[in-house]
Amino acid sequence: MRTYLKRITIFIFGLLFCPTALWAQTQDTLTPVALPEIFLRHDKNRFESHTSPAPVQSLSGEQLKKLNSLSVADALRYFSGIQLKDYGGIGGIKTVNVRSMGSQHTGVFFDGIQLGNAQNGQVDLGKFSLDNMQQVSLYQGQRSEMQQSAKAYASSNTIYLQTKTPKFEPDETYQLAVGVRSGSFGLFNPSLNLNYKINDAISARLSTELVNAHGRYKFQYSNGIYDTTAVRNNADIKSYRVEASIHGNHKNKDIWNVKYYHYNSERGLPGAIVANRFARPQRLWDRNNFLQADYKHQFGETYAIKVRGKYGDDYSRYLDPEIVTTTGFLENTYDQQEYYLSLVHTYKVKPYWTLSLATDVQHNAMQSNMYRFAYPKRTTLLNVLASDFNFKRLTIQASLLSTGVYESVKYYEAADDFQEFSPSLLFNVQPFKSADFRLRGFYKKMFRMPTFNDLYYTFVGNTFLDPEYSEQINLGFSWQKNLGSTLLNVTSDIYNIWITDKIVAIPGTNLFRWTMYNLGEVETKGIETSVTTSGKISADINYSARLTYTFQESLDKTPGGNSFGQQIPYVPKHSGSATLMMDYKNIALNYSFIYTGERYSQKANIASNYLQPWYTHDISVNYELPIFEENPLEFGLEVNNLFDQHYAVIKNFPMPGRSFRLNLNYQF
Repeated sequence: MRTYLKRITIFIFGLLFCPTALWAQTQDTLTPVALPEIFLRHDKNRFESHTSPAPVQSLSGEQLKKLNSLSVADALRYFSGIQLKDYGGIGGIKTVNVRSMGSQHTGVFFDGIQLGNAQNGQVDLGKFSLDNMQQVSLYQGQRSEMQQSAKAYASSNTIYLQTKTPKFEPDETYQLAVGVRSGSFGLFNPSLNLNYKINDAISARLSTELVNAHGRYKFQYSNGIYDTTAVRNNADIKSYRVEASIHGNHKNKDIWNVKYYHYNSERGLPGAIVANRFARPQRLWDRNNFLQADYKHQFGETYAIKVRGKYGDDYSRYLDPEIVTTTGFLENTYDQQEYYLSLVHTYKVKPYWTLSLATDVQHNAMQSNMYRFAYPKRTTLLNVLASDFNFKRLTIQASLLSTGVYESVKYYEAADDFQEFSPSLLFNVQPFKSADFRLRGFYKKMFRMPTFNDLYYTFVGNTFLDPEYSEQINLGFSWQKNLGSTLLNVTSDIYNIWITDKIVAIPGTNLFRWTMYNLGEVETKGIETSVTTSGKISADINYSARLTYTFQESLDKTPGGNSFGQQIPYVPKHSGSATLMMDYKNIALNYSFIYTGERYSQKANIASNYLQPWYTHDISVNYELPIFEENPLEFGLEVNNLFDQHYAVIKNFPMPGRSFRLNLNYQF
């Protein structure tokens, strides 16, 4: 089946990149049609999900503000097809697994530039606060934006984090917003955001935040003989974040921004609860800095260039008092640098046909104080040629990605260099006269290199690891209907994913050490469905609701393997979520529900590895106190895990029970 699909893909590539003769006869009849403005004003994100050739889910603006969430990871729980790996507590490390492909197959983009981590390929999404976030989006396959970088094509799935951009009324020169959160786990979380208008074309923004919490909470534990209630210790966190940016927009001809990001934290690593042991002394320090910029220039109506660049430095320090070396307690430090440059050309050949050529170069280097560390360096060169056809009832996009990876090390042997070509094909079609119903689908082939930890880390690395390849096929539909003051949208997708030599990371006795191995072959079949609606019940009552369901069968297909035909670790067959938000005058009520079905903690689907389903209910109420007429004081109360369910996302890492948060916000 895959061979047949490849042949179809090659044939369509030829049509798309050499299409002038084929489409010349349709140029007069297939003219661009302006989108109805009412859709964009009603819900821009939902309109994108309706017309996008790849499944897209977004939360933005007031939706993010009303969710019971502190970080980006918390917000992503409400998307279908995602498993959130949460190791417990407010300071717990949080990563995401999309469609059972593994965290390393998901690229995370911060204002259009990827957040890299050559060390382990994962991004701790718990570090990124929602306080400065305008929109969070998940694209399965890839985003269809033609001005995206080559890196955006180099992931099987992508998460886009769009931070807030200053917007002013004609007579405004600055905006100041202050807030504070407090509640369970000893949380103290003040924040400050400042927008300043330099002139009509240039503005600046500063966002800063502090998080301090002891992280202690009670949980239930059973060793099969007796049950006990214990307190989760060494789960504290102390962190602060600073973001500063300058934005320029010169009559939409020159658009640019420069952003500096700093994050510093110290946290405890509480570890797994095993053998009646409830306390772990390991500590982790993180310091992340990056400076990034992008610039777009439009030449007339047909040609544009976009330049992106970034320098990043990530430092981490790990202390383990349980391991004594000749120089004292085990203390490892890791420092990695990233240099990145991207250039994208887009050219509109015809009103309906756009070409894009993107070139990226990225260099990563890593140092450590470990004895005879390999000191790896990796240079990655990516080139993408993409073609996009956008007609009234049909959108087709194809791309071909060339990836070259070149490695060197100071000690031992480096991994082999790689050169791969990765094609993708996406479409969205309106099969009937009505624009309410549209079909979409894509085929995408991708690979990922083992990370520095996979290859070189002393306690984890496995030099026998093979690269990991994936192929995806997706077919779905979107149906939306305007019913007076109500908008209803239903989407559903079925997909099949093949992964060869899948690299799996399973946590050990603490969060910083893993066991890496090639699982062999994995095949995933799934269905994702979502129903969203929004509208008015009366003149004073607005509402929005969302219901999602995911079915995933992700099986080990390694020939001759001991776990052949069994579900891979931590992937539930059934999961879903529901949210309901209602506004009445200056009061907002919000309810959310998350469900994760049964799953297994190891490859063998046996009783000792079985994990029970879990679900949580969260509620919140927000009230605008009319103390000041123009700028009311906002007050919020959140109750998370309302019914105090005891559960674990990762085995032996218990999650908190019922918790509370109070929020106060005021904007000058």
